[in-house]
Amino acid sequence: MFQSLSEKLESAFKNLKGEARINELNIANTVKDIRRALLDADVNFKIAKEFTEKVKDKAVGEKVINSISPGQLMTKIVQDELTELMGGREADFNITGNPAVILIAGLQGSGKTTFTGKLANYLKTKKGKSPLVVAADIYRPAAIDQLTVLAEQIGVSIYSERENQDAVSIAQNAIKEAKATNKNVVIIDTAGRLAIDEVMMTEVANIKAAVNPTEILFVVDSMTGQDAVNTAKAFNDRLNFSGVVLTKLDGDTRGGAALSIKYTVDKPIKFVSSGEKLDTLDVFYPERMAQRILGMGDITSLVEKAQAQFNEAEARKLEKKIRKNQFDFQDFMDQLQQIKKMGNLKDLMGMIPGVGKAVKDIDIKDDAFKGIEAMISSMTPFERANPDSLTQGRKLRIAKGSGKDIQEVNAFMKQFEQMKQMMKMMNNMPMGGRIPGMKR
Repeated sequence: MFQSLSEKLESAFKNLKGEARINELNIANTVKDIRRALLDADVNFKIAKEFTEKVKDKAVGEKVINSISPGQLMTKIVQDELTELMGGREADFNITGNPAVILIAGLQGSGKTTFTGKLANYLKTKKGKSPLVVAADIYRPAAIDQLTVLAEQIGVSIYSERENQDAVSIAQNAIKEAKATNKNVVIIDTAGRLAIDEVMMTEVANIKAAVNPTEILFVVDSMTGQDAVNTAKAFNDRLNFSGVVLTKLDGDTRGGAALSIKYTVDKPIKFVSSGEKLDTLDVFYPERMAQRILGMGDITSLVEKAQAQFNEAEARKLEKKIRKNQFDFQDFMDQLQQIKKMGNLKDLMGMIPGVGKAVKDIDIKDDAFKGIEAMISSMTPFERANPDSLTQGRKLRIAKGSGKDIQEVNAFMKQFEQMKQMMKMMNNMPMGGRIPGMKR
């Protein structure tokens, strides 16, 4: 995420390396490089200029205190300004009403329909809501089919009228259906186009007037940079939307949309989305995003993801097993499944300070654990529960069943034993490592 921008900002701060304090000369050089980094990230020139002027004004005359280096001080100033540029704080999301109505708008290909499914899943699993998704794209039959599949995957209801060519009446009928079936949130997926046109804008404006939504979310493909910001302005002029959603953050994202859109339309980014998995939707936190752009990681989000997946009672049971050195292959398999549910592995590693840069050129696939899972799946229940029972004959059978050779099986067994010992040592420390999700 924002890899190129992160590297260029890091390079800009090197102007201050070895300096005793920041002065007008080294500030000027650093600010020039920061501005160039922002422009390369497809940030509007006016926004980049105003941003760097604010950084310069704050930095001039600042003294290095308490052994903080000039580079660290400049990084903090840039972090604060990036946070402010992207909205300053988490934006509220209004889901009051009976039902609450959420209107989804954006260009075709921006990820509207996938986001609709993700939002329904988020509201169901995280907010305890009972959503109804509405297929109001009357031009693209595949959109109805796609939303139907997504709704089935997450177990929510869908409303569609395949023969109806009036999107406004579909939306109105969907709200009646929601009231009749006790659905407390209605999410309307509207039609998109390859470019802004009057027919599309009039239709979505008419839907807005007819259903009076509590939230209007504009979905932006974050890979499109400044073009996305220009499109957002055109939509906002007609819809006065309440918030922005950035999709495809796992792609080749330069950062222009994230850094420019709040400034341009004065509407907050409310959600960010990456990948196709329906649980990869996150609330947007400007401060956390600024930290990630500057290579500081995002431990807070990583812990929250872990806590969302790990049950505290199960974590306590697991901790007891680790303390007694009874951690087995089934426990390990269960932990792998929990980790996989947290999201893209490379993205998760990028949340750890210092690790994102180290793995930027490494291809970490989501099926990285596939070989290990195959080996454990080839074991009998007895073998999973009793790692010490694995004789040479059993290992040969496991190797054959998992499509691995005996050397790979032996290497995994050795790594597993080393991990068990390390986990036991950590848990025996007075303030030792805790299983994610555990409370002190």
